[in-house]
Amino acid sequence: MAPRKRVVVAGLGDVGLLTAIRLGKHADVVGISAKSALVSGQELGVRISRPGDWARDYWIPFDRFRGLDRVRTVQATLTGVDLASRTVFGRGGDGATIAEEFDALVISTGVTNGFWRQPTMQSPDEIGADLHAAHNRLASADSVIVIGGGAAAVSSAVNMATTWPDKRIDLYFPGDAALGGYHPRTWERIRGRLTELGVGLHAGHRAVIANGSAGAEITSAPVSWSTGQPPASADAVLWAIGKVQPNTDWLPPELLDEHGFVRVSPELEVPGHRGVFAVGDVAASDPLRSSARNRGDSLVAHNIRAEFTGRRLRTYRTPGRRWGSLVGIQADGLEVFLPTGHAFRLPAWSVQRVVMPGLVRWGMYRGVRANNPLR
Repeated sequence: MAPRKRVVVAGLGDVGLLTAIRLGKHADVVGISAKSALVSGQELGVRISRPGDWARDYWIPFDRFRGLDRVRTVQATLTGVDLASRTVFGRGGDGATIAEEFDALVISTGVTNGFWRQPTMQSPDEIGADLHAAHNRLASADSVIVIGGGAAAVSSAVNMATTWPDKRIDLYFPGDAALGGYHPRTWERIRGRLTELGVGLHAGHRAVIANGSAGAEITSAPVSWSTGQPPASADAVLWAIGKVQPNTDWLPPELLDEHGFVRVSPELEVPGHRGVFAVGDVAASDPLRSSARNRGDSLVAHNIRAEFTGRRLRTYRTPGRRWGSLVGIQADGLEVFLPTGHAFRLPAWSVQRVVMPGLVRWGMYRGVRANNPLR
């Protein structure tokens, strides 16, 4: 019998984790992550307003995933790759160098974005401290400004206004409408909800970013606008402007496009490097980098298996517009938007009894062991 192939999955965020789970039965898989758990970049609004609910679904130690039982996980910071010798290098928490050889490599290191998506090495206590610090900072503020026109900003405004109805919350965004990557119907529906919640909506405001690090922390300094409006101030300012930075400083520059994202073919394979794939927010698959949200993990897992056996690789097809849940699970259920801008709502009972335990924890993750209480 031929020896099993080895796959290294570099980055175990939302997409990397699913890719590793899908490959665990078919190869010797090594997953490398700066965290010892899935710490999702999803649902910022739920994270800051209801951290206990968010932790239940989006902060999950790797040893709770049954699908990772066949995967060896390594907590380390990635430092480099030698494509000729097909070896990935990293540095563990104790400073020791690690080296992992591969037959196939999945680059799924994601992006840095604000205080909630950082590639730093963290212990569970440090993750919990960050989670509570952001929540407590916003909970204690009487007024909050949210800056940004994307899903993270809109979700944050909706969830904070729902959790803290007496808080003054204002959303500032640069265009005539927010949610530019979605169908216009989506913004129309969300705008109505924001208005009902009493959120102040301020279109045409482009913030001046003084130090280039907007989003790294919740601030309280007045916000100036390059579009000419007078400065705005609040007790807390949440920057969610989508200023993402790909986590690719460990990769050779020739693999990257002009913005630092990993160049990929329609099969999500890195051109000129057979067996090296990229998926998720780090992959320059299309302008929206949509393989992070459209089962790119399934395609990459299939293509790696196909390459090992000499079969034809599949191509990735982009959806054209963003779609999915925007504000996360609410008391009345989960609203899901289609690429057409139309929405349907899953009632709360179905989310808690069918969607999360059945479709997500068993269907997607192949089984998740019982949760631990929030630290």
